[in-house]
Amino acid sequence: MAECLVLDQEVGGSSPPRPAKNLKEILNGEKVVGTFSEKEMRIRLDSLRTVMSDVGIDSVLFTSIHNINYYSDFLYCSFGRPYGLVVTKNKATTISANIDAGQPHRRTYGENLVYTDWRRDNYAKAVIELVGDSNKIGIEFDHVNLSLAQKLKDSMPKSEWIDISQECMKLRMIKSDEEIELIRQGARIADIGGSACVEAISEGVPEYQVALHSTQAMVSEIAGTFPHLELMDTWTWFQSGINTDGAHNPVTSREIEKGDILSLNCFPMISGYYTALERTLFYKELTDENIRLWEINCQVHDAGKELLKPGAVCGDIAKQLNEIYLEHDLLKYRTFGYGHSFGVLSHYFGREAGLELREDIETVLEPNMVISMEPMITIPESQSGAGGYREHDILLITEEGNENFTGFPYGPENNVINN
Repeated sequence: MAECLVLDQEVGGSSPPRPAKNLKEILNGEKVVGTFSEKEMRIRLDSLRTVMSDVGIDSVLFTSIHNINYYSDFLYCSFGRPYGLVVTKNKATTISANIDAGQPHRRTYGENLVYTDWRRDNYAKAVIELVGDSNKIGIEFDHVNLSLAQKLKDSMPKSEWIDISQECMKLRMIKSDEEIELIRQGARIADIGGSACVEAISEGVPEYQVALHSTQAMVSEIAGTFPHLELMDTWTWFQSGINTDGAHNPVTSREIEKGDILSLNCFPMISGYYTALERTLFYKELTDENIRLWEINCQVHDAGKELLKPGAVCGDIAKQLNEIYLEHDLLKYRTFGYGHSFGVLSHYFGREAGLELREDIETVLEPNMVISMEPMITIPESQSGAGGYREHDILLITEEGNENFTGFPYGPENNVINN
């Protein structure tokens, strides 16, 4: 069994705690205020246990950031070490590395078990202790790597490992009222980041300075709105000129020039919950072809938002929007799908692939899904109107249609910047 190292009780003590060789608990400090209510977290775990019963598994080992965060409210930083969450019929326990000390305990809804670095197989020892005599164990086949999967199989040769990733993804796709409110706040904060971006735009200013100004504004607002939460991972991609051709191009030291096409991309992160604001802008000057392309992309954006309603099929929405681009011979310049789900995700973790607006996705939209509309085309540098054009709103699917959480204006009449 794991040894218990209670750091918050050793202060002033006469002797140091006994070191644990493999596994231990570090109960350093009190539990913090969680992102969500206890009722919300219980509902999530109860829904998971219903799936476990339906599938016929005894316990689940989560290894991904998104599912560990969703079911425990703990957001881990791997740094090359494996993390986990084991859920059984009556218990949920995160597995963390000793380097994090008591922070996982404080942040976890449930219990926490720490493994040390003294031996390479200590993570597997933690899993074995928590799953007990489980014969069938759920695991995320879309996340666990081959090396770890083999180590777990070798450590528990009598256990059967069953994929549970798709069932959990479907559960995460329907948002609770508390999640919806968090996403709504994130969209509001993204709008603040957008305004800060515009404020910082000026000739000769490098991309990274605009991005830093935006990010600082969003982090300050998150801290004021959610003072009990950790502040991590909020960022801005601000792109100019040729750097606008990709949706995920990092910021550079390129300086803004008159006539530049600009991409504003603000991403406040709140406890692993991603929200986004993305807008096309121009600095002071633009051509008739720039306006034509921009307005067509805004037309697709508007049409797409009208299509987001209960009963619509993701793939059908993509096909209908393709027709608008085809009318203008621009479909060949489209770069990705028209939108995706929101919730626990980021640029380096998480994705609810079953709720994306792509031709090959047959998911039917339901109330309490949250999804973006974000059409983009990229015109090559060799052609008139070159650059990447992209607009992005976040919408909640309601019983009647949708509610748009994004308030930042878009289009040529609003976003030609003259600072």
